Formats: sequence, structure tokens, C-alpha cells
Amino acid sequence: MDKQLLALLVCPVSHAPLHYDAAAQELICTASGLAYPIRDGIPVMLEDEARPLSADERLGKKEAD
Repeated sequence: MDKQLLALLVCPVSHAPLHYDAAAQELICTASGLAYPIRDGIPVMLEDEARPLSADERLGKKEAD
């Protein structure tokens, strides 16, 4: 993910900054509790396409495998 692009993008719901999760290929917004997918290198910034974060993800904890 391009760092300059990431610096410009904000969550369309909360307008909060996003964090890039390289392993999941998602942009994470803990403020709104949503994870936006990145498909073919393009962030899909639609609320309908976003995945709700689990309680642990919202708190910044990694889920156990």
C-alpha cells in the first residue's frame, strides 16, 4: 500500500485515519469498527463492502489462531 495514498485516505463513515493490515489486505478503522478490503491493489471504500471488526480487533488485540 502506497504510504502517500494511505496518508490521504480516511474512513468514509467516521472520517478517522485508517491503518493498513498487509496480511489481511484491509484498511482498518477502529473508530467506526470497519475493515475495508483492498482488491487488486485498490481500496474499496464503501461501507456496504466493509467487514465489521471483532471486539478484540477494535481493542487492537490479535485474534488467536
